[in-house]
Amino acid sequence: MTRKMPIIITGGGQRLGLACAKALSAQGHDIVITYRTAREDIDLLEEQGISCIQADFSSVSGVDDFIATIQDRYSAIRGIIHNASEWESEEGCSDTARLMEKMWHVHVFAPYRINLAFEALLCAGSDQNGHADIIHMTDYVTEKGSDKHIAYAASKAGLANLTCSFAKRFAPQIKVNSVAPSLLMFNDGDDAEYREKALKKSLLRKEPGEQEGVLAIQYILDSRYMTGRTLSLDGGRHLA
Repeated sequence: MTRKMPIIITGGGQRLGLACAKALSAQGHDIVITYRTAREDIDLLEEQGISCIQADFSSVSGVDDFIATIQDRYSAIRGIIHNASEWESEEGCSDTARLMEKMWHVHVFAPYRINLAFEALLCAGSDQNGHADIIHMTDYVTEKGSDKHIAYAASKAGLANLTCSFAKRFAPQIKVNSVAPSLLMFNDGDDAEYREKALKKSLLRKEPGEQEGVLAIQYILDSRYMTGRTLSLDGGRHLA
């Protein structure tokens, strides 16, 4: 069992999770990421000393296997960032029961089980570091729902509620907070019409990039007096 006290980032193989892994590693943190699909970036992360664990959070066994791996390797954890996510729509879906089950497993069941299983490891991290953190990556849609991604929005709302419950359960040793992004960055396949429409949904009308999410996570990790709260990264979309 290693003496390292890592920050774990689920879904750390791409986009915001990848950016956070690189940034926090550069600051000297020991980083562990999970990924579902092998990518070229995974090899690059391992070359930089970041531990990469393949995990599938859409099943009970996948969550349990990940928990067992971490408990076997580490005696303390500095923090965990629940960034793993699925994005599927009801449009064209022939099995909405499976869709809801998958969304709930990844966004609610997995963080719930992992938080409970790692309580002792996080408390040990708090004893060594002064505090430990759980960060849930939720979504702007928890405030207003989504007619095209109903299961996704409901499960992210469930994750947001876990923030309040675990903040109460784990205080004062462990801080539990959320980051709720709206648009941070486009996908490569997003066309010009979609991009223009999306930008007009917020007051600031910009694509801030992954660094905006990295800064929010860094703020929470550095804070010593914030728990049970949500940082909203939406460019004033709630007022647009």
